[in-house]
Amino acid sequence: MRILVTGGAGFIGSNIVEALLKDPRVTRVRVLDNLATGSLENMKAFLDDPRFTFMEGDIRDMDTCRRACEETDRISHQAALGSVPRSINDPITTNNVNITGTLHMFTAAKEAGIKRVVYAASSSTYGDHPGLPKVEDQTGNPLSPYAITKLVNELYARVYAQLFDMEFIGLRYFNIFGPRQNPNGPYAAVIPLFAEALLRGQPPTINGDGTNSRDFTYVSNAVQANILSLFTENKEALNQVYNIACGEQTSLLELFNGLNKEAGTRLQPVFGPERLGDVKHSLADISKARTLLGYEPDITVEEGLKRTMEWYRGRLRG
Repeated sequence: MRILVTGGAGFIGSNIVEALLKDPRVTRVRVLDNLATGSLENMKAFLDDPRFTFMEGDIRDMDTCRRACEETDRISHQAALGSVPRSINDPITTNNVNITGTLHMFTAAKEAGIKRVVYAASSSTYGDHPGLPKVEDQTGNPLSPYAITKLVNELYARVYAQLFDMEFIGLRYFNIFGPRQNPNGPYAAVIPLFAEALLRGQPPTINGDGTNSRDFTYVSNAVQANILSLFTENKEALNQVYNIACGEQTSLLELFNGLNKEAGTRLQPVFGPERLGDVKHSLADISKARTLLGYEPDITVEEGLKRTMEWYRGRLRG
């Protein structure tokens, strides 16, 4: 199999690339990335591998997508502009990357005769639906422009599968964290922000009162789901969306206390205002992915936080 990974220089994408290059079923991995949020540093370990190629380019350009799809068997589509706050501040760019860019990739795949596309969906699609745990077929109204873009990706995948006899698998990520997640910039995620602040001896800021909860999911679990989706031969698993999480609920205060312990610090957090567009609580039902994909998250939140803190500690040491 020759695999194209869009967004492969990013946090989740580069971890997927690392796993694919260790997989005997894979003969070549091509990464397409515009390096807007990804980095060459994330791909440094692969550059000498003869099966790895890097193509700098933007999914908003249709010709670039067509070139990336040449001599490719399957696609892992991870390229996106993440962050709810970013989408609120700049909905047009988020729309152009996440909707137009994804439509370009789906269309380029169709034109190239690529049968299967696995794409990054999002738990933000559940929106204001109050039910917990989240079940795939029960969604509410999106609460941010970012959530809208991820919902539209699912709609396009469903229609392209029906119209063009293609295979799509959408993976609704729940707060993925781990090595290579960037702590820098105004839209950094909570775990890298907390980890770096604690390691520098600075109290991090919690948005809200700390009771907001998430189904935090270590990145290797998301990688496992992508590999299973790319290679599954179960026909029932195709043209579906899946929750990819641990099925555990962790509040922001519990998260802070866990990282505080791993950092060996006794700092107290600073409490700030709630963020616009944020969901109050999130918890996944992962039984569908278990049943149809054989997904089994093997790294717990606690173990994941330990590994993540070790990685950030090494990063700070340089």
